[in-house]
Amino acid sequence: MKIAVYPGSFDPITNGHLDVLQRAAELFDQVIVGVLQNPDKKPLFSVDERIHMIREATVNYPRVVVDSFMGLLVDYMKLREAVAIVRGLREISDFENELRMAHMNRQLYVHAVTVFIPTNTSYSYLSSSLVKELAMHGADISHFVPEVIEQALHAKFFGV
Repeated sequence: MKIAVYPGSFDPITNGHLDVLQRAAELFDQVIVGVLQNPDKKPLFSVDERIHMIREATVNYPRVVVDSFMGLLVDYMKLREAVAIVRGLREISDFENELRMAHMNRQLYVHAVTVFIPTNTSYSYLSSSLVKELAMHGADISHFVPEVIEQALHAKFFGV
């Protein structure tokens, strides 16, 4: 079985992330959405909240599993017997940073192959940070995130 890990903070997951995930699920037998637990970051949603929301948003993705991890991605890959890392690219500047990480991961774990999937151009400007900022100001974010995420953001910011 060919397993890939799609790592990230996903705070929250967006339609851009889901676009990349859907295409990755067509390439691999299983794609693990690995929610990174990073003690240095101050996310809006807890790891458990993010996992729950991602599971809700991917309920119709049979090849997708949602999990969390802490530490080095390559250690998590070994644990889950994954052969690839999925990374979405929105713009050329993403590629420079991601390529450095791909090389480092390959040095740390020879079986770590990084697969870059460009996001659909309709989501190329989209980021979790931008979605949170828009939601905080009451903007309509329904085109950018699944309904479960939209509701969770409104609940966080407005108690609705």
